[in-house]
Amino acid sequence: MKDAYGREIRYLRISVTDRCNLRCKYCMPHGIECVEHKDILSFEEIRQIAVCGAKLGITKIRLTGGEPLARKGCPQLIRMLKEIPGIEKVAMTTNGTLVRAVLPQLVEAGLDEVNISLDTLDAETFAEITGQDLLPEVLKSIDASLAAGLKVKVNAVSMPDTDWKRLILLAKEKPVDVRFIELMPIGAGKESKGRSNEELFKEILSEFPELQADDSVHGAGPAVYYKIPGYQGSIGLISAMHGKFCSSCNRVRLTSTGFLKTCLCYEDGMDLRSILRGGSPEKLLDAMARTIYGKPAEHCFEQPDQITEAHGMSAIGG
Repeated sequence: MKDAYGREIRYLRISVTDRCNLRCKYCMPHGIECVEHKDILSFEEIRQIAVCGAKLGITKIRLTGGEPLARKGCPQLIRMLKEIPGIEKVAMTTNGTLVRAVLPQLVEAGLDEVNISLDTLDAETFAEITGQDLLPEVLKSIDASLAAGLKVKVNAVSMPDTDWKRLILLAKEKPVDVRFIELMPIGAGKESKGRSNEELFKEILSEFPELQADDSVHGAGPAVYYKIPGYQGSIGLISAMHGKFCSSCNRVRLTSTGFLKTCLCYEDGMDLRSILRGGSPEKLLDAMARTIYGKPAEHCFEQPDQITEAHGMSAIGG
């Protein structure tokens, strides 16, 4: 369906849990309280929302967290979602540390692609950022996912010390898209120092002057892609702060507690859990339609005093 500004909303990001086995300093540092299990949507409740979403035009679903694989049964949920008429693709964003243990089940269930978060190829820096010495496992997960036939993207947060030169080399050696995402001032991100992709792009271009625009379709997101001749993968920039793409935003988000969010910047949205647990399918469909139609025109990250979202990224499935 279209929202009030004529944008076609086809993409639903679903947070299946606010828990994570890592403690990345810009996302979920120590001390964050997680919600109780009874407040988390069941897989059947998620499926009901996805069914309504498909009726409203949603074609792609991405499972997020926290860390989605911190919740048991993700393959089962993927299978349930893939069986919904109208849902064409189910993807997952993960930190990569738990992938290999369930990869065969994920593929068998129908998972189409996986985005793996990775900010550095230096083991010591990885442990400093995440709180865990698990870089080798993440790299093995990338290779295993590729070998299993999944489309793989590597996501790095664009910060002053991001290991971008070595991360880009992953796209030379493997058919992966390496994307750099500007840090957004949400939760712990407010206390961390981000870096503009404008600045990063100048450095990349200086290092790789043969860089070329890549206009091929890579997915449903807002990344701008570039290709380096001879590289198997591409380089992507997601510039929420300095390359505002709100006019083409095609997504809404569902938190693990069932709150439908239309923009990361604002606390506005709709509590679908209460409708699910006390209403009817018709009421759920109507509530989703009204909420999506009311999606705001744009975020206000460049004006921090206007941001109303108080939760961290791990709680809202950013």
